[in-house]
Amino acid sequence: MAQHHQGVSFPISHAGEGLFPPSAGKKRLAETSFRPREQQAKGWDSLWQSGENDLWDRGRPSPALIELLESRTNLLPAALKGRRSRALVPVRAASRKGCGRGYDVVMLALHGFEAIGLEVSAKGAETAREYAARELKSPQAYNFQDQSAGPAANPGSVTIIEGDFFAREWQDALVRDGVESFDLIYDYTFLCALLPEMRQDWCRRIRNLIAPTGSLVCLEFPMYKDLRAAGPPWGLRGVHWNLLAEGKDGIIHEAAEVKGLADGPFERILYNKPARSYDAGRGEDMISVWRPR
Repeated sequence: MAQHHQGVSFPISHAGEGLFPPSAGKKRLAETSFRPREQQAKGWDSLWQSGENDLWDRGRPSPALIELLESRTNLLPAALKGRRSRALVPVRAASRKGCGRGYDVVMLALHGFEAIGLEVSAKGAETAREYAARELKSPQAYNFQDQSAGPAANPGSVTIIEGDFFAREWQDALVRDGVESFDLIYDYTFLCALLPEMRQDWCRRIRNLIAPTGSLVCLEFPMYKDLRAAGPPWGLRGVHWNLLAEGKDGIIHEAAEVKGLADGPFERILYNKPARSYDAGRGEDMISVWRPR
């Protein structure tokens, strides 16, 4: 038995393997994942409303992203004259498909960014705002790799917006407020939770949102999972290169060898295994940094 997406066949496996803990909600999660794309946002929101956000809550910001922010500053956009660097953590409410409770959004603000989390669920957005209000007042140690450093001398701000990543309304509202693009966009488990047929739209949307001198940071996960196995999470080994560097649709059955330069919408400037990451990655997570061409 297989699931089919635009002519591509994926064998059934345990949806949520390696990303979500076993629970009664796992079946509902799989059912949500395979809804038609126009019904997905409503499905993810229903998981928040039913209190099943424990399916994707990691409980802390990304250790790999913190390591990058504190040790590889040369790869990240510098603050522009007259304003802070702006960061976006996009979300569609599930699998930490973006800001979720807001761990990474708050952590970015504590490192000096004007950080925006995008959350499709009203309940998820409310939860993220509550967490941000508490954490900005009294930051926990898990927000920093260098425990002696603490928050930036002048921490940034957190804004949680309710909206669908693929819709224009929230972006138009930001443009009216003077925010036209983002200097940093972070993806951890947004792409791997999307239906494969939506990957190319994800790439186009990222390219539309990122500043010409900005950086897209991806914590690539899950790298251990068979590309033909069903998700979420969907296996992504080689998918980012196919999408971002080669400009293809991101639907592959095996990771191709990376050869020379590609002519896609992004150039990869960093690709390595982080010293620290979540246990769910099974030691195989990779972090990549991309610049728009």
